[in-house]
Amino acid sequence: MKLLMVCPHLPHPSWGASTRNYYLLKALAYRHAVSLLALVDGVEGRDKLSHLADFTQEIQLIVRPQPRSKRIGQLLHMLYGKSYLLAQHARLEVQHVLNQILAHHHCHAVLFESVFVAGYQLPRGVKAIIHQHNIEHELLERTYQYEQSWLRKWYNWRESRLIKRFEVEHCRKATLVTATSERDQRFLQRLLQRQDITLVPNGVDVERFSDSQTEREIAGRIVFTGAMNYHPNINAVLFFARNCWPLIRAYTSSATWFIVGRHPPTEVQQLARLDGVTVTGAVPDVRPYLAEAEVAIAPLRIGSGTRLKILEALAMRKAVVTTSIGCEGLAVESGKHLMIADSAHTLAQEVIRLLRDQARRVALGNAGRALVETMYSWKECGDCLLHALAQIEGKE
Repeated sequence: MKLLMVCPHLPHPSWGASTRNYYLLKALAYRHAVSLLALVDGVEGRDKLSHLADFTQEIQLIVRPQPRSKRIGQLLHMLYGKSYLLAQHARLEVQHVLNQILAHHHCHAVLFESVFVAGYQLPRGVKAIIHQHNIEHELLERTYQYEQSWLRKWYNWRESRLIKRFEVEHCRKATLVTATSERDQRFLQRLLQRQDITLVPNGVDVERFSDSQTEREIAGRIVFTGAMNYHPNINAVLFFARNCWPLIRAYTSSATWFIVGRHPPTEVQQLARLDGVTVTGAVPDVRPYLAEAEVAIAPLRIGSGTRLKILEALAMRKAVVTTSIGCEGLAVESGKHLMIADSAHTLAQEVIRLLRDQARRVALGNAGRALVETMYSWKECGDCLLHALAQIEGKE
């Protein structure tokens, strides 16, 4: 088949959704001719195109203009009764380039990486495939539940309602919809009233994120990894810093915590003022930071889909402490693959227990590594998508 992938960011094995897009694009290229149309921010990604050229037939990048004021933009969209988030991805130039590509090259299907970019019109006969990295309206609903400001609370509730309508409409019309977990698969089946939702899990590069050596670990080191311009990650580290970190430092004043991820906002940067806390910003590679940590944390209270940060930590045999939301959708068992705790006190206590129990850390790390090798390699995930496309192709 000839396929076109449309992405809200440039696929690259560096963070979250971008990593998933990169490995699925690579998997598709083994059997199909794949082109790419991606939105980028400014000059982002120009130096990353070499990673894609070997397995992508054609690459088209469209620069997404940055709003002068996010708050003014949100206010204007509120007044017009429209979704600000959807508007950030709905670009006339994207439709124009999409039309040109499909006019000059016969494509069997367009793969939309996120429902946010699934609103573009396709010619008759071109199939639409939507990859649901998250259930986007649910993510906003959960954000609404944790917001303290009444205005932000109302804004997230309103966005969730607008996006839910859009999400349902376009997913119902798509030829194929994928979910990243069995939990999300069931959710979408009920929501869309269709049973053919396909499971394509998130994964990890089990060769790149290979076994860490315990001698590289630094005593008392804790790590959090993730894009720090992503609200669920911001919420997680602020919650942990305010409610858990003081308890851990009271247990051991030598404990250190590294917050590793690009674009930390001011409130996250200010956490570096706390004793023992380092905020790195963007790093070329998260693996050295994972390798040095005795414990990886994912204290997420907001989320949807599944978290690559947990799979990457498990692949490196790290002991992981997370919340129920943090590991939602993953086939993990608390006490076997990682530790799950939802209150601030129990989160801190689980981290403290693991810092002082090397044997326990090793046992969790070994079980976690075995799990990702069996279920969450990108090859396994790519095979799920290829199988789904083969079924579509067989129906033509």
